[in-house]
Amino acid sequence: MEQIVRILDIHNVTHNVKQFIIEKPDGFTFTPGEATELSINEPGWYDKRNPFTFTCLTDQHFLEFTIKIYTDHDGVTNHLGQLKVGDELILREAWGAIAYKGPGYFIAGGAGITPFLAILRQLYNDGKTEGNTLFFSNKKDEDIILADELKTILGENAHFTTTQQKGGKNDHRRIDAAFLKAEIKDLTKHFYVCGPDDMVKEITDTLTQLGANADSVVFEK
Repeated sequence: MEQIVRILDIHNVTHNVKQFIIEKPDGFTFTPGEATELSINEPGWYDKRNPFTFTCLTDQHFLEFTIKIYTDHDGVTNHLGQLKVGDELILREAWGAIAYKGPGYFIAGGAGITPFLAILRQLYNDGKTEGNTLFFSNKKDEDIILADELKTILGENAHFTTTQQKGGKNDHRRIDAAFLKAEIKDLTKHFYVCGPDDMVKEITDTLTQLGANADSVVFEK
């Protein structure tokens, strides 16, 4: 089912990531980690559907999407970046992306953090963050999405690594086999992985090789 909704607010999160606050239709529901397909309600854009994850809490009176804007080609996110408050989007039903199954390790690359935001916010709201750890890889400090909030949610269990930056307070290692061998302390926990396809494949393969149960490794399909 398609519904036309207005943009209520837009604000910058990083130099190339924006948060869009949009109308929430009556009765619309989703589970943290789920996504939907959005289109821009303008001629030439109606049928250009892109999947985006809800980043708000389920009981909020609006819907929120945290979206990386790619300006290197004339695609949906580039056009989204040009929209203003009052412009319209086409919203569709929620569908499963990544579901929380219990405490574990969240491993994200870049915009791959977005499916985890609603999950982590809900856990924080419910007082159930204990036992969860985040490893979040970006190129530089300026690319880290909502670093302060993630630190508030997870405290010392929020770990950031910036792979193309010298100096600064963060780790600079890639999240690869050597990193996982050094940092993963409990292979019986759940693993939630989201990021570029190559990164997700490398991490899931490595976790399986290290002895993680394949059923405990959760990633977008």
